[in-house]
Amino acid sequence: MELNYKVLGDVGEDVILIHGLLGSLDNLHTFGKKISKTYRVWLLDMRNHGHSPHSNEMSYDIMAADVRLFMQQHDIGHSHLIGHSMGGKVAMTFALTYPEMTDRLIVIDIGPKAYAGDHLTIMKAMLSIHTTEYTERSQIEKEFYAQIPSKRIVQLMMKNIGRNSEGFYWKPNVKVLYEKYRQMMDDVPIKGEFVGKTSFIKGADSDYIEVEDLDRFRVFFPEAQLYVVPNAGHWVHADQPEYFYQLVCKILED
Repeated sequence: MELNYKVLGDVGEDVILIHGLLGSLDNLHTFGKKISKTYRVWLLDMRNHGHSPHSNEMSYDIMAADVRLFMQQHDIGHSHLIGHSMGGKVAMTFALTYPEMTDRLIVIDIGPKAYAGDHLTIMKAMLSIHTTEYTERSQIEKEFYAQIPSKRIVQLMMKNIGRNSEGFYWKPNVKVLYEKYRQMMDDVPIKGEFVGKTSFIKGADSDYIEVEDLDRFRVFFPEAQLYVVPNAGHWVHADQPEYFYQLVCKILED
């Protein structure tokens, strides 16, 4: 599978950025642009997301293999990996499976453990909205907000709207993501060890990672360190962009 991507910068070490569930490469674009002054940054759309191909197959092993193939296609022998949420699990799986291709591993507000998950209501709403029946994006947004009364979530999901000759459409393969959701929430690394530098970045106001989780994480990542970003939720890089930028630069340069 050939993933859709964007590359920023043409000097320095390689950094691959991997977005979360129902996201796209745009989610980390602002951060990627800032660090592209000193790194060559690759922003990826994962399978079934953004402008990358759709597939009925969806797992962390498969997505890690997609990243490996991408690196081979672009002559990237090894790279720093930064992943948010679902992308963090992809990055962890990649590091455990292909440690020789992984430099520093930075995982944003997710851990190698199972989660209850809170996306099913969002995906049900997306599946219930027949996008081709609407002539204006604002109509879809209004319908979506009636089902999911969260301005932030609706704004984020509206970034997933595309338009072609047949009308509006959802860029993600929502049907497959819905079907595979429980499996993806339960999936945790069960093999291997990555002994390279690993950093978990937690939003102080998020419960995706608890401080006491670190000892369990070190079963897979013995060099793991935990950083807590104040006044930030699950979307750490969006809630505290400058703090996040400075922290990641410090981790990469250390």
